[in-house]
This record gives sequence, structure tokens and C-alpha cells, in this order.
Amino acid sequence: MNALTVSTAIYSGRARLVTERQVSLGVARMRVLLVAVLFAALAFAAVVRIAYLGFTDPARASASFEDALLPPRGEITDRNGEPLARAFPAFALWYNPEALGGGSPLVKSPKEVARELAAIFGDIDETELADRLAKGKAGYLRRRVLPEEANKVQAIGELALELPQETDRHYPQGSMGAHVLGYVGADGKGRVGMEAVLDKQLSDPATRGQSAALSIDVRVQGALEDELTKGMRATNALGSAGIVLDVDTGEVLALASLPEFDPNHIDQAGVANMFNRVTNQVYELGSTFKPLTVAAAIDAGAVRDMSKRYSARPFPIGGFTIRDSHPLGDSLNTPEMLIHSSNVVTAHIVQDLGADRLKKTMADLGMNERPYIELPAKGYPLWASGKWPLLRGMTVGYGHGIAVTPLHLASAYAAMVNGGIWRPATMHKVAPGHAAKGRRVFKASTSARMNQLLRMIAVYGTGRNADAPGFRVGGKTGSAEKPVAGGYKKNAIVATFAAAFPMDRPRYVVIAMLDEPQGTVASSFQRTAAWNAAPVVGRLVPRIGPMLGVAPDSTRDVDLTDLAPLVPRGRGE
Repeated sequence: MNALTVSTAIYSGRARLVTERQVSLGVARMRVLLVAVLFAALAFAAVVRIAYLGFTDPARASASFEDALLPPRGEITDRNGEPLARAFPAFALWYNPEALGGGSPLVKSPKEVARELAAIFGDIDETELADRLAKGKAGYLRRRVLPEEANKVQAIGELALELPQETDRHYPQGSMGAHVLGYVGADGKGRVGMEAVLDKQLSDPATRGQSAALSIDVRVQGALEDELTKGMRATNALGSAGIVLDVDTGEVLALASLPEFDPNHIDQAGVANMFNRVTNQVYELGSTFKPLTVAAAIDAGAVRDMSKRYSARPFPIGGFTIRDSHPLGDSLNTPEMLIHSSNVVTAHIVQDLGADRLKKTMADLGMNERPYIELPAKGYPLWASGKWPLLRGMTVGYGHGIAVTPLHLASAYAAMVNGGIWRPATMHKVAPGHAAKGRRVFKASTSARMNQLLRMIAVYGTGRNADAPGFRVGGKTGSAEKPVAGGYKKNAIVATFAAAFPMDRPRYVVIAMLDEPQGTVASSFQRTAAWNAAPVVGRLVPRIGPMLGVAPDSTRDVDLTDLAPLVPRGRGE
């Protein structure tokens, strides 16, 4: 083989290697390009999917940066949008003994740190705090630390004093409406009131940016609590309760149970006051039941003639004698019975009506069940089951032998004055035209007659201290001795005034109750409802009427011309 042949072979081999390398490089480049194209396609698909979900899926769309700005618990407002409960970021003070990784948890002595903390928080027990720091047990030292207080704590320079940011539930109205709202516990769960009822809705991430509107009107709530507080203090009563109810919708405009508690600061005293007297405590509400008995009798045809007279002398029956608190003469007609509040004449009316019919009416008014309302604490009535003997019917007719809540009474009075329709009470704001259908208990004509009779009591009888000029108030007093084992406690009464206004076109029911009021200078040394509960309503109605669209009008009133001649002027209880 000559040199040329060798050279040619070498050149040919090198050319083949170059070609093979170029082919391999091309294949590699194609593979890289395919991988790049594949990744680009996947990335594009992901971007398209994310954009699609962001624009079309509300649940995912809510998980945005804006969502982080929403409070972790929804707001509660009154019917007009006034805030009743809000959540906002806050600091807490936490003691972490492991912050320095073992050894002594504090740089300074426990006494020195406690002294510096006490200078920041004036209500801290310095000795107790120093002892706790010395024991080295982790836990909260304080909840609800203000930002300026947090800065001062940091300036102490102790790593064991941590300031975790938490969410705080704040009630801007303080103790107002506490029994309506309840509170939120340390676990973030609602307790007692509407916080418990609405817990799932308020804490749901999908709806937490929305507020829940209650039926409460904060202006009416404040006025009710103020007047009940005045009445309670003026008579040295143990407590008081009240409610303002829309007679056509069942909406609760105000509900108060006193003494109250502050949901911003739950302590032992506050826990003791959480019992709701309006919805959970049952009472014998006495003579406030007499108008309901008369309404049942009118509806059944047992009372047709308002001028018919009944014996007012002591009524012996079944080994028991029914008496009035003081002699009221030989006889009374129905309007006089209500004005003077006669137990005896009520018993005669029940005798004509029949205990069975009275029991059915009371059941139709919901007196045999827990009160209808969203609040979780609802008392069960003391209700006699089975067939009622006549004596039982008579005592129930004047408000004894049956114990119900003030809310039961409010709903019953609403049915009596609104044309005869009973509706459940509600704490939710009701949109116009969306009130519960309810059920008919009284005829419309019976309701109209009862509106006259209730107005008469405020004009001529025991309710005169509730007769706010221009507001056409009507209502009935009730002063019932508290039951005890074997009888009644003579020196302890529950004083109640059940009212409605304006009686020419009733719109609102108002109940005011005082628990064990005493005879004081403010009540003319009287303990009965005419002198303590009725004045509460008389002061309250002029305050809330204009807020609720009821302006005073001295040119209007209920027509009493057919009843007034039947009633001599006088006052009784």
C-alpha cells in the first residue's frame, strides 16, 4: 500500500467520524429541543389552568392575597349595620421558658422581669407573676396586648417573653346586648348567644368576609337596658328583663337580661350573670295572663256582653277559695275586671269558657313548649299535662299554676294585638314580605276588642303609669308571688308589665319585668307592677317610638266610646 492510499484511507476515516459526530450532535439537539418544547407546553397548560380556575372557580378565587386581609371570623351587626361584634388582629404575651435553648429561661431575675411587666400592665400581681416566672412553666401571661404595650415588652429584652399575633373578638358596644350576642371562647368557638348560633357561618372561610345582620336595633337595645337598669336600681330588685318585639314579623328589636356581663372581659362574675331571664327563666307571670283568658273567652263566645256582671266575692271551689288582693265590691263586668285585675271574676269567666278551651288556646300560643327563637338557652314551661280540672284552668286564667318565660308572654301578646296571628320570635333581620306565616289563634274581631280593653287599662286602670302621652300605650300589670315548696313566698314577687303600642294600630309589644322589687321612695313604697314595671314602659316608649317610626300624636286614639260608660274611674292591682 502506497502513501497515497494510506492518506486516502485516513482522510476517509476522519470524514466518517466527523459525519457521525454531526449526526449524533443533531440527534442530541433534537432531543433537547423536544424536552424543552414538552416543558414549555406543560408550563403553558399550568398557567392556562391556573388562570381558568382563578376566573371561574369562586372557592379558589377567594384564596387570594385579598383573602388574607379578611378577618378570620365574620362580623355581627344590628339591623341598621351598626357593628356588634368584630374580629381584629391583636397581640398576646406568652412565656416560653425554652426560648434560650435550655438553662435559665430569663437573663434577668424573675422578680426584676415581673417588676418591669407590672410597670407596663398596672393590673398585674407582681408577686404572683414573679413566682410563675420562677417556676418556668410555659403559658399565657396576658391576652389582648396593645401594640404600644408590645413595644415596651420587647424593650425588656427577654427572649422568653414572646408576643404571638392572634385574632381578638371585640364587642364595640361593651355589655350592651350581651345575652343576645354571647361571646367567643379561647378556642375560637362561639358561646351562649348568637355567636354560638352563627358559629359555623361566621367562621366559614367562604363567607367570613360577610356580616350577619340581627333583628336588634342598637338604639332600642340601649334604651331598654337603660330603663330596666333605672327601674331595677330604684326598687332594689334582684334583676330585670325586657323585650321589644315587632308584632307583625316576630323580630326582636331589643332583648335584655340584667345584671349583664361584658363579653369583652369574661370573668367569674360575668359567668354568673350569663343566665338569660328572657328566654331561659320561667315565671308565674300573674295577671298579665288575664287579657289572654278574656281573649279566649271572647273568641269562644263565652263572653259576648261587656256589660255582663260577675260576682266579685270570694269564690270557694274544690276546697280552695279564690280571692282578690283587696275587696272590689259585689260584682264587676269584664272591662272592670281587667282594670281592677280581679282573680275572682277571671275564675268565673274560665268557668263559662271551660278549662279545656283555655288549655287549647294556651297551647296554640306556644305556652306548652320551649320559646321559639334561635338563641340556644330556652327554658321549658311548667305546664300541667293531661286534662285540666276546672280549678287548674281558673288559676292558669289569672297567671298562676303555669310558668313561662317573658318571651312566651311577648309572642302571645303579639298574637293578641296583631289581628290574631301567632308567629315565632326571631333574632334575624326579616326582609320585607318574608315574615313567617304563623298560625291563627284569635279572630280579627277578638283582637280588635282586646286592643280596646288593653288601652282602657292604661287609661283608667293599673297601667296608667305606662300611658306615655301621644303613643296610645295599652297593657296589663302582673304581680305574682314567687312559688316555694308548699306555697308562695309572700315577700317576694315578680312584677311585670306587658304592653303594646300604638293601640290604634299595634306595631310593637314591650315586656318589662322586675325580679323581687322592694317598696321604695321611687315606687311610693309599693311593690306591685303598677308602681315599678309600668313606669319603666312609660319612660321607654317615648324614647324608642320615634326611632321605630311611631311619632307621638295626641289627635289619635282608640275609640272607647262603647266601653267607657261601663268603667267607673279607679285603680286596682
